[in-house]
Amino acid sequence: MALLKIARMGHPVLLRRADPVADPAAPEIRRLVADMIETMIDAKGVGLAAPQVHVPLRLFVFRIPPARAGAGGEDGELAAGALINPVLTPLGEETAAGWEGCLSIPGLRGVVPRHARVHYAGVDETGTPVSRTASGFHAVVVQHENDHLDGILYPMRMTDLSRFGFVEELAEAAAAPPVARA
Repeated sequence: MALLKIARMGHPVLLRRADPVADPAAPEIRRLVADMIETMIDAKGVGLAAPQVHVPLRLFVFRIPPARAGAGGEDGELAAGALINPVLTPLGEETAAGWEGCLSIPGLRGVVPRHARVHYAGVDETGTPVSRTASGFHAVVVQHENDHLDGILYPMRMTDLSRFGFVEELAEAAAAPPVARA
């Protein structure tokens, strides 16, 4: 396995629609998935789309670590795995806004509105069908990674750019005592 170079915002591969994977169980796709999982874990990420490693194919890897898993059912912990040629369907009109970051936009975070619940389907790297319903953090990760397959970066989804900034500045501002107003 090998660590892959992660494309950063501004690279054209991040702005184009990715191509379908013709043979999800092909040895080169299995190798790509293994390398992407290793790269994601090394970068301390929870998701990584193929375009982020300069491969314009419709696949991403992700995981839901125990610390981010919700209690029970569809929001539980998930080991690192792949979703190839995904199809996402929002479930209902409810949305939720939350802080997001991206391995392709290092050092920055922003508040992004997302569907509260989604259903996703596709196949894994063995060609086995995958079909799940997700909410909470799980739903956010899947939507974020799927956006990469359509050339969308999370700042493009933001509705309030005053909630976008460098991680250090945001942490410092959150730790500062409130300003007294007379």
